[in-house]
Amino acid sequence: MRFLAIALALLGGIVAQAQTTKDSTQRINFHFQTTYIYQYKPSFHSPYSGTNSLKGEEEKQNSLSATLYLGARLWKGAAIFINPEIVGGSGLTGAVGMGASSNGETFRVGNPEPTLFLGRAFLQQTFALKGGYEDVDDAANQLRGKEPKNFVRVLAGKFGLGDIFDNNDYSNAPRTQFLNWAFMNNGAWDYAADVRGYTYSVSAMLQLGNWAFKAGAAALPTTANGDKLNTNLSEAIALNAQIERAFTINNRPGNIKLLGFHNRANMGNYDSAIKMVEPDITATREFGRTKYGFGVNFSQQTGKYTGLFARAGWNNGKNETWCFTEIDQNLSAGILINGGKWKRDDDELGIATTLGGLSKDHREYLKLGGNGFILGDGTINYAVENVTEIYYKVKPFKQYPIWFSGDYQFVLNPGYNKDRGPVSILSARFHVEF
Repeated sequence: MRFLAIALALLGGIVAQAQTTKDSTQRINFHFQTTYIYQYKPSFHSPYSGTNSLKGEEEKQNSLSATLYLGARLWKGAAIFINPEIVGGSGLTGAVGMGASSNGETFRVGNPEPTLFLGRAFLQQTFALKGGYEDVDDAANQLRGKEPKNFVRVLAGKFGLGDIFDNNDYSNAPRTQFLNWAFMNNGAWDYAADVRGYTYSVSAMLQLGNWAFKAGAAALPTTANGDKLNTNLSEAIALNAQIERAFTINNRPGNIKLLGFHNRANMGNYDSAIKMVEPDITATREFGRTKYGFGVNFSQQTGKYTGLFARAGWNNGKNETWCFTEIDQNLSAGILINGGKWKRDDDELGIATTLGGLSKDHREYLKLGGNGFILGDGTINYAVENVTEIYYKVKPFKQYPIWFSGDYQFVLNPGYNKDRGPVSILSARFHVEF
């Protein structure tokens, strides 16, 4: 499989580089990315551990992803996008033990061997509204051409809900920005996805000037963190809605977004599990249980080379986490500084911190020895989990789309447990895109 990943990388690069067209409207495009991440964690204070604890001893892990982005225009306003993907490797301790896990390129997948799968395959239909057109560049899952400034757009098929909702210019992509899960999306948003982060969905957006309105329905996995999606929407469904407002402050762009979600599935209940002799959330599952919440997402360019971001989120925390990670309340903020400030336009420095919390029932369940699919120290001495991350990204050769990053994360109270830690995590990232 490693040879297959390398072959896909070379093929993607050759195809993308060879692509030429004189027509301003692209009919077809090809893009490619590959990302390798190495992580090292020295040993840390760990007086006890459980089934899903971050290992207290020294640890080294790595991950590799490769994605081919294929796009083609169909009829007027319509396009199809297909993304075969190879992902392999593991997060530290298999991506368990922290609500804010340290590598957004890895999920809790049992087999670390590189695996080929279909990440995205969706149809996009755009209906133009009054307001004129603007030029759109060639990019991954985006065809170059004229696109309406105001429009209705519908997406149907398989994709990640994070492609549409909770976007942030400064904190969204672990392949190029912050690595931690709590920075790539709002940690309290239990967004519908299989174990690799994708789902079947029909979503729509309305763009009207500086306002955008988005809504979607999506399939949830059959089990928490599962690889199979339940397509029986009478049993399980995820509903998401978002309102966005773009603005300028001192002639610099900014954006604020309000997201709401409501999931219904065969979930376990923390209060019911607490009453058991040996708490087990999976033994309390019933159809019809829900998890709902909201998130606020803010970004603002503050200078020629600087930008700020912040997110805040909350979910009701009564029923078990089903898809993303075990965070019931989340607050994160950070700053990105472009290297043009020190005459290196392609470099980037990022600094951010995140605070994560659990609902009363969720923390009591863990204290009594219960396990989620991410957390489980056997017990916890509860405290807010805090991760501070800093990275520096460098592009060594202007003519080649290659980036190297060094990254450091400092973790207080891993798994919401002040008896364990603090933890230092060092990472190196290699990223190529065509």
